Amino acid sequence: MLQLHPFRETSLVAEVFSRTHGRLALVARGARRPHSALRGLLMEFRPLALSWFGAGEVKTLARAEWMGGHAPLAGRGLLFGYYLNELLLRLMPREAPHPELFDHYAHALDELARSGAAEGALRRFELRMLRSLGWGLTLDREALTEEAVRPRCEYAFVIERGVVPLAGAGAGAAAVSGEALLAMAREDFSDPRTLSEGKALMRQVLGHYLGERPLNTRRVFMELSEL
Repeated sequence: MLQLHPFRETSLVAEVFSRTHGRLALVARGARRPHSALRGLLMEFRPLALSWFGAGEVKTLARAEWMGGHAPLAGRGLLFGYYLNELLLRLMPREAPHPELFDHYAHALDELARSGAAEGALRRFELRMLRSLGWGLTLDREALTEEAVRPRCEYAFVIERGVVPLAGAGAGAAAVSGEALLAMAREDFSDPRTLSEGKALMRQVLGHYLGERPLNTRRVFMELSEL
């Protein structure tokens, strides 16, 4: 379950991520009534077995059953979980099955619930999500020459091209170390420098695909940081 919206007086529209059907919008009729069986069941991050019917873009939920087995998100992990949900809602097309991405998402939620390395989990999910959606990043080789990235050199990442030497990237290009690029290619964010440079690089790449409308969760993070 990615997101819930009130619908009319007593119902909800649930944005769900199904392993075999992709992202779907389902109307849960009567789910806001006090005695509805769905009232306490439909929640973000809760794994459910669902069935639905209908031929339009928005289908009707027929049945929902809690599957259990996932540790709940709390604190910063909960905020990070909403960030993952917003990325999927903004970037994943409707009704396009992405079973591999579904598994990456479930793994990321488990990491956020159980691990203290929350930001590393975010960066790994971002890389895997881009790859699953057809926008995978080649980080261990230079874009033009196909030569291996060298750990002690400075590079920049150019959208739609890839990794280029910093000297040839043009004015204002953000530097990223070869060492960090190679670590990111291995999905290893254990080093603080890799984590910092990886965050800047992924913000650049995701900003390109998200467009001008900012993420709501990013605005919330900034407001909480100011507090």
